[in-house]
Amino acid sequence: MRNAKERAAQKGFTLLETMVALVVLGIGLIALAAMLAGSMAYMNSSQADFIAQQKASEAVESIFTARDTQAVTYAQIQNVSSGGIFLDGPANLVDPGPDGVVDTADDNAAAPDTIIKPGPDGILGTADDIQIQLSVYYNMKRTITITNIAGEVGVRQIVVTVTYTTGTFNRTYTLTSFISQYS
Repeated sequence: MRNAKERAAQKGFTLLETMVALVVLGIGLIALAAMLAGSMAYMNSSQADFIAQQKASEAVESIFTARDTQAVTYAQIQNVSSGGIFLDGPANLVDPGPDGVVDTADDNAAAPDTIIKPGPDGILGTADDIQIQLSVYYNMKRTITITNIAGEVGVRQIVVTVTYTTGTFNRTYTLTSFISQYS
């Protein structure tokens, strides 16, 4: 009799409680795995983010260099719609052409901008290196918008926007600078 009472007083997990605990644990693990996958995809975009930053900086530097070397006049440092040389709207990243300034009418569309990655041997500069066209692989486009600043004579705002796709993410990088007519 004593054994029966002791057994009835013992407490433990039932099968139902164990199943509920396993379901809760499974949901937590699935959520953790989804978060990890999203984090990895986001981290993989860092190369494209860096390239976008560099391509925006390249555009601003080419504008300043063209002004400083007098390859273009200050009057030409505007969008085509305002009487300048810079294309309106998004443009594929290509060779800057004879004037050395990106996103102008004389750009060489036959020579797309590329990056070179090491091939299977892991060594850069060998025959198996891989060329990646930025406009194709990342769908990278650059827009240069140049506007006069109200009330400021001889100063313009340059906004360079690079849009690109990396994995499932559509990203945008914007760089804003100002240029004066004086070098």
